[in-house]
Amino acid sequence: MKNVIAIAVVAAAVLAGCQRETGPDPLKLTGKMFVFNYRLAYATYTITLNKTEPVPDGSIVVATFENPAGGEPLTLTRKLFPKLDKVALESPDITCVKKGRPYAVTIEVKGPDGATLQKLETTVMSDLDQSVMPARPLVVGPAYDKNPEVFRNGLAPTHFDTAACPT
Repeated sequence: MKNVIAIAVVAAAVLAGCQRETGPDPLKLTGKMFVFNYRLAYATYTITLNKTEPVPDGSIVVATFENPAGGEPLTLTRKLFPKLDKVALESPDITCVKKGRPYAVTIEVKGPDGATLQKLETTVMSDLDQSVMPARPLVVGPAYDKNPEVFRNGLAPTHFDTAACPT
């Protein structure tokens, strides 16, 4: 009987040693999508995360988004505030999103010393194509006035030009 207990204690100690030394991941991915702002003629990636563990004061999150138009990835750096449990990341404006194509996103949580605390890799896919967007913003200014380049003489055009991307 003592041997069984001793083996169980040793097994528990070995299993406890297999746990991550850094502890659980501090952020959990809760949402990811493209947001198309039709009135202002731009799109963005939007990523939401919930904080599941405390992070050291001075920690940051660095998100790298695949550029749908090609070229260098887009990067966003945000400070993580200890008292805020939700994190929302919005990419810089993007163009040329294709329906049904997965786009890569990498999210890194870094401590105040620059050490990586967590790394998430995911993809975001749109059910809309960039071609649904107007070529120019429909409104301008803080009061959302009609864009005179689109609404000539104050009249709505019979056809809106749509955003185009190189093929």
